[in-house]
Amino acid sequence: MKVLNCIIIDDDEIDRLTVLSYAKRFPQLNILGVFEDGEDALPLLENQDIDVLFLDIDMPTLSGFEFRKKAMTVPVCIYITAHPEHAVESFELEALDFIVKPLKMDRFEQTIQRIEAFMEIKFKAQLFDSSLGGDAIYIKEGHEQTKVKLHDILYLEALKDYTLVVTSQKRHCVLSSIGTLLKEAHFQSFVRIHRSFAVQKQFVKKINSYEIELENNIVIPIGRSYKDNLNLIA
Repeated sequence: MKVLNCIIIDDDEIDRLTVLSYAKRFPQLNILGVFEDGEDALPLLENQDIDVLFLDIDMPTLSGFEFRKKAMTVPVCIYITAHPEHAVESFELEALDFIVKPLKMDRFEQTIQRIEAFMEIKFKAQLFDSSLGGDAIYIKEGHEQTKVKLHDILYLEALKDYTLVVTSQKRHCVLSSIGTLLKEAHFQSFVRIHRSFAVQKQFVKKINSYEIELENNIVIPIGRSYKDNLNLIA
């Protein structure tokens, strides 16, 4: 795994030094800077490629939320705070993890494992721009690009920020939500029938009130709030 550039921002000196001490135990983390004020860290956003933010939330000059809004291009944001009531808002700003102080080493280690898993998937699963003649997509898998023909895709399955693109031969993972994919022109032939699934109309064999059967005897559940979409399957 590549070395990840990180910054730490916390106005409490003891908490700031605790995060730094723990982070130094992981050679995959390269600490670019440690700050008590988010304003002082802003120049790094312009001059450095940053992979991970370790942020407090309640800070006097620039809150952790305000800093994150200025740094949404940073892929990983970890909040470490004494205020558990901010958890929902933190995930609305695409936080990968939310830790309630006091920070303990075992909890920090769990966060590092989560970061590693996220970055590995991000590296392996990158949806590439479209395709020859508009009939295929390219999916990055490791160091290779795999061409997947759109008419070979049976269905899409949501995995949080990722989507499985499933053909009869293989399951590909792409770094894009299912909702984002379905907005693309390439995926107009797909119908979302569940919060986690969208099917390609041409492969539908049977429909009943609670599931759809595709070719290869694949059965996909129908979500209650998506039943009206069945009218789009001719």
